[in-house]
Amino acid sequence: MSAWMITGAGRGLGLEIARAALAGGEQVALAARNPERLPTDVRTHPNALPVGLDVTDETQIASAVTAVTDRFGTIEVLVNNAGRGLLGALEEITDAEARSLFDVNVFGLINMTRAVLPIMRAARKGKLVHIGSRSGFEGEPGASLYCASKFAVAGIGEALAAELEPFGIHSVVVEPGVFRTDFLDSSSVQLPDDRIAAYDDTPAHATLDWAAKANHTQHGDPVKAAALIYQVASGERLPLRLPVGQDALDRRDVMNQRIEHEIAPLREASAATAHTDGG
Repeated sequence: MSAWMITGAGRGLGLEIARAALAGGEQVALAARNPERLPTDVRTHPNALPVGLDVTDETQIASAVTAVTDRFGTIEVLVNNAGRGLLGALEEITDAEARSLFDVNVFGLINMTRAVLPIMRAARKGKLVHIGSRSGFEGEPGASLYCASKFAVAGIGEALAAELEPFGIHSVVVEPGVFRTDFLDSSSVQLPDDRIAAYDDTPAHATLDWAAKANHTQHGDPVKAAALIYQVASGERLPLRLPVGQDALDRRDVMNQRIEHEIAPLREASAATAHTDGG
């Protein structure tokens, strides 16, 4: 039995990961903005601890971590799942909207991780599971700022894997594709207040049009995704990155092939930029 703490556990993938962990016999702290709204099956589970948490509030983070350690004695697995979306052409997104997104997706993750690391370092073990996105591997039109936040998650997670290895702490970046959750609900994703007509019939607005009609029709099954994430996180070692979903796997292949194809004719010239004694 391990002690888990999952942020953004009120619904979607976070909730399903919590259910998978509880079914696996773990002790699970479900951190959510409104823990009283958690479904009864998890809220009343004997191994569950509902915790109120807004990851943009450092005071709440400290209180939540204390509540979890008071109940479970430690935190062995932290799932940084809390996050939200922001879609639109870059030109349509305000500075305030971009900063608000990063406050949740990036700085919330940073501050949560910082809060639990002393516990894990003292124990000389721990696992950090950062929920990134397929969009953290490939920049996508109409989602530039969301992609930027998830690229940041990927960079942080990869760096932590090396940074924390001496302490016996593992880090994995989970990169889900498109799953049938509440992610496209208005409470989870923000769309531009004022669309710029020049972007109509371009890839950026094609993404907005897709988002308007794809909610709850996505192919990915969040229950199966959560089961896989739980299985991997329960392993002895964590991979550096974990693509989840056929679309995540396919787009990774496409991007890797594109990068290799485009760099091949430039590889020699790139290598030649190194300083030589005679140059």
